Amino acid sequence: MNPSSSLPDAKTSPEADSSVLQIWGGHPLQGHVNISGAKNSALVIMAGALLCSGDCRIRNVPLLADVERMAQVLLALGVRLTRQSDILDINASEITTSKAPYELVTQLRASFFAIGAILARLGVAQMPLPGGCAIGARPVDLHVRGLQAMGAEVQIEHGICNAYVPGSSNRLKGAKIYLDTPSVGATETLMMAATLADGETMIENAAREPEVVDLANFCNAMGAKIQGAGTSTITVVGVPKLHSVEYSIIPDRIETGTFLVAGAITRSELTLSPVCPDHLIPVIAKLRDIGVPIIEEGPDCLRVRKSATLRATDIETLPHPGFPTDMQAPFMALLTLAEGDSLINESVFENRLRHASELNRLGADIRVKGNTAFVRGVPMLSGAPVLGTDLRASAALVIAGLAAEGQTTIQGLNHLDRGYDRLDLKLQQLGARISRLGGVSADAQVTNSIHPSTSVTT
Repeated sequence: MNPSSSLPDAKTSPEADSSVLQIWGGHPLQGHVNISGAKNSALVIMAGALLCSGDCRIRNVPLLADVERMAQVLLALGVRLTRQSDILDINASEITTSKAPYELVTQLRASFFAIGAILARLGVAQMPLPGGCAIGARPVDLHVRGLQAMGAEVQIEHGICNAYVPGSSNRLKGAKIYLDTPSVGATETLMMAATLADGETMIENAAREPEVVDLANFCNAMGAKIQGAGTSTITVVGVPKLHSVEYSIIPDRIETGTFLVAGAITRSELTLSPVCPDHLIPVIAKLRDIGVPIIEEGPDCLRVRKSATLRATDIETLPHPGFPTDMQAPFMALLTLAEGDSLINESVFENRLRHASELNRLGADIRVKGNTAFVRGVPMLSGAPVLGTDLRASAALVIAGLAAEGQTTIQGLNHLDRGYDRLDLKLQQLGARISRLGGVSADAQVTNSIHPSTSVTT
């Protein structure tokens, strides 16, 4: 079947999902949580597989709507994909086009990062400007300037970023690049582009997130020469080609943090594995400040224990290794029930406090001024209808609903399913009273558009 036949129709697209989550709060959780692979690693590593002309087997791939979208972007480029459980096989030996589909890239920001891999591999790329959650301006100027420094001609016209490498070699040139801000997307885009470039590339003020390190490790496993990932200076010595690899994605630190907060707000005891505690240092530190006992039971296992009281604290989001912006909304939900006044400053994105008004519907006492939220703890939350406005905001509402008295109904699940692998089902296994009503189930949203006879199977 033609790859394009696997694109979702209106009934199976996450944007068309009309389902809601109903949560009956006030029930403690108990048990073990199996943490899925990191969303932000999976997406960029799928893009990185375009650098290899052979087979790549990627393990621990989460079942997410965003992974489905990225798979469809690769299919549209002519890549062959097969999936069984959490294993994704990618063969990019024949990339049939350098132009990514507008209707997919505009829904998934991470798909834009593939421009670096496509340009390095083919010498030409046409990539629509990206979409994703409306949490603030995330321009691609750092990506563009970096590619230009490596010798690419780049123009943006009619919403399309057109890039090509002049000359007969089609190879980018090594360059020294300074990023004005430590952008994760720009760091990943330029690091991928540099793997096949002629000469050495140095990226200064690079992002230090664990997902950047995961991408570097993946590329190095294919034969790339990348040093310094996880620091502010990354050096890449270009190689002529990369080879096949089998690679396992790191656990999702944001999913881990979300379940830690869910355990804290419900005064529950949970164990979580596999995890990377080193990726969660600021999250664990803040939970302990709030009064939540977090125990490292092994190198890849954490336990959250019931807390006697929740204390107020102040939070400022920062690039890694600071407090992650993706954990700001879940922590705001937790702090609504803490004793005292908390202050949350969102310094990474300028439009990421919209969940405050929805939490207030549940009885929270939150005032927002600019990029700062003032949270006064309340004795209890009460169930109400609420709307998830972005991915992490939706998770925050689920967390609040677990603690609220009565029934909470959450709309906007298309956001939630982008980044959490069957969150409602995992919570059910822990004893939460939560159910999805109407529309399409969480796993069906990701898989219903793909049939066994297509080039992707699940």
